[in-house]
Amino acid sequence: MYQVGLPSQKTLYQLQAERIRRVEQLASERYGTRCTVPWYIMTSEFTLGPTVDFFRKHHFFHLDPANVVMFEQRMLPAVTFDGRAILERKDKVAMAPDGNGGLYSALVDHQVLEDMALRGVEFVHVYCVDNILVRLADPVFIGFCVLQGADCGAKVVEKAYPQEPVGVVCQVDGVAQVVEYSELSPEVTQLRAPDGRLLYSAGNVCNHFFTRAFLHTVTREFEPLLKLHVAIKKVPYMDEEGNLVKPQHPNAIKMEKFVFDVFPFAKNFVAFEVQREEEFSPLKNSDSADRDSPSTARRALLTQHYCWALQAGARFLDAHGALLPASPGLPDSEDPPAVCEISPLVSYSGEGLEFLRDRVFQSPLMLDEVQAQALRSQGP
Repeated sequence: MYQVGLPSQKTLYQLQAERIRRVEQLASERYGTRCTVPWYIMTSEFTLGPTVDFFRKHHFFHLDPANVVMFEQRMLPAVTFDGRAILERKDKVAMAPDGNGGLYSALVDHQVLEDMALRGVEFVHVYCVDNILVRLADPVFIGFCVLQGADCGAKVVEKAYPQEPVGVVCQVDGVAQVVEYSELSPEVTQLRAPDGRLLYSAGNVCNHFFTRAFLHTVTREFEPLLKLHVAIKKVPYMDEEGNLVKPQHPNAIKMEKFVFDVFPFAKNFVAFEVQREEEFSPLKNSDSADRDSPSTARRALLTQHYCWALQAGARFLDAHGALLPASPGLPDSEDPPAVCEISPLVSYSGEGLEFLRDRVFQSPLMLDEVQAQALRSQGP
């Protein structure tokens, strides 16, 4: 529900809802029939109510509410470092969501796979909600996985530097899996291939493909085999006097399952490398951090849209009315020279922007459906 400060003030959920609407439109135009992409949103005990209220308040961003299915994952107790339970109230043990790997038990708890079967869903795209650049139901990724006959797949990005804190998609004894960055030694992270790239460069970005049949097999056979991972967190607790204490430092262990721990069970796993600047900018930290913050997420989206406009043939003026260069050449740490935000309802991944060719815009440009239609009607 967070806003990163875009000119449109759109939230992550709104951007994602509009990408679904756009990919439905593209598919409908391609096949001459109405196409629907159901959206399944896994929440926790804490976020289900606020999420439902948020979507109702915004009228489900013009999606059919029947095609937006929310379901709740399980909770696990948080414990102190010496294994004692933590009380969040005098009468309640502190609980935490069971990680994104809790997906598989939640699918069973709420009959989600049965719902998918009734809708005719055969392929599932699973992604992490905090990625502002995520391409929901990406036809290219899904098409690649289907053509490869994969039952499981993962998008990856090349690691930016050896110590980048992302897991690595690789093979261990011939079996595909994700090795967490904390489990790799500094020597291994530095290894290089003959072409100079990092040997273990395929960074995991929590962006996966599954067939429904594979998910069904996982829930029936493999979910109990998933191991629990330890996460060190700050957990509010009741002290011996009954006062609520909000710790300043990590004080507890939360136990989580990871969604990617099913990769070794796949019969045909594929990895699909994409460009980071096009598809991966997560929001994990406050603006006081130098990475994965609201500012870096906003910059990533606006830079992407600015580049889309330039590639379509648009030009921009600076504050003094002079034409800006037609090639951005932007350092990652700098905002684009002009502000350009393109609604996902206008373009899903940079397509359909030919009407911008040879047009000159003053910053900021906020291109929504109405403006796009007006520009199309004007002709070249």
